[in-house]
Parts: sequence; C-alpha cells; structure tokens
Amino acid sequence: MAIPQHPDSLIQVTDWIRSRRTIKPVDMDCERPLDRELVNHLLENACWAPTHGMTEPWRFLVYAEDARKVLATTLQDLYTATTPEENYRPDKFAKLGTQPLLAPVAIAICMARDVTGKIAEIEEIEAVACAVQNLHLSASAIGLGGFWSTSPVLETKVANESLKLNANERCLGLFYLGWPKPGLAWPKSTRSPLESKVTWL
Repeated sequence: MAIPQHPDSLIQVTDWIRSRRTIKPVDMDCERPLDRELVNHLLENACWAPTHGMTEPWRFLVYAEDARKVLATTLQDLYTATTPEENYRPDKFAKLGTQPLLAPVAIAICMARDVTGKIAEIEEIEAVACAVQNLHLSASAIGLGGFWSTSPVLETKVANESLKLNANERCLGLFYLGWPKPGLAWPKSTRSPLESKVTWL
C-alpha cells in the first residue's frame, strides 16, 4: 500500500477507525464518573464534522448524574404514550427505564434543520451522523465505550415535546458514553472484503 505522506499519522488514525467498537451500557462502569471537561472535549471534536452550508445542525442534550433518572422516566412515559396496547412489552418498558442508569453519561443526539430549507434534511442528518462518528472515534481513542442507540419512541411528536425541541428539530437517538467495566475485553470484529463493495469505473 502506497502512503505518500505522514505515514505514522495515517497508521494511527487507521488503528482508531478499525478498533472502534460498540460498548453497550450494560458493559460500562456506571460508578466511574466522566469529567464534564472531557465530555465537552469529545463533543467539540464532534462539532468538527463536515456541514453543508456551515449550518452545524447537531445539538446535544447531555444527561449525567441525577438527570439520567429524568431521562429514564421520560423514555418510559414516551413508550407508554406511543405504544398500542397489543404491542406493549413489559421487558421493553423496563429496559428503557434502566439503560440510561447503566452509563455515566447519556447524550440525546438531535438535528436542527436549517430554517431556510436551503439544505436538504437528509444532508443535515448525514452531517449529524458524521458528528457522531467523530464523537465515537474520539471516545474509543482514549478507551471510552460508546453506543449509539435509536428507539421508535424518540421519533414521535410527543418525544419532541418532552425533550423541548423546536419545530425544526428532531432526535436521532441516544449516545451512551462510559468507561468499560474492569476486565472487559475490547470486542474484535471483521469486515467483508473491500472488493465486494467497491467498483472502479
């Protein structure tokens, strides 16, 4: 492989990208707090994602300490309010109430669409996804676990009202952040061959 410039830097970023893994809240050490300054540093990295028209559509609602309990209750209330009786699952209800408490920090990942409508919504969503990748890579680089969770209850008008989002905003899920539990083996993974996904024309 030809690497024309800064080979050490490319090797380092390649290692970060290929070793990034999902660490779910159940595998996080909820007793080990995260420093606010560190979380803000990670979110600042997130904000350096590409953004068409410099709209910077990402918004982050950070829940830590007792605020996680508020989030857990909100998620359960949303589930009750938006789930038809025939689809209601007690285990799902319980999970929504416990998962935010398993991680020291939960971040609502929100998108604020450009009010002029000049930038297509899909491009704003893609920009937020890039921001989350920046966040996750930054967290992984220092050994922090991260997990981007999506839930149907957050895709409702009721959720927007509960999270106090504006009319041009929507929630794209929750990002859980925390140190892995002591002794947790960092997960390994593979990807299918590049040739199966790339066509040179």
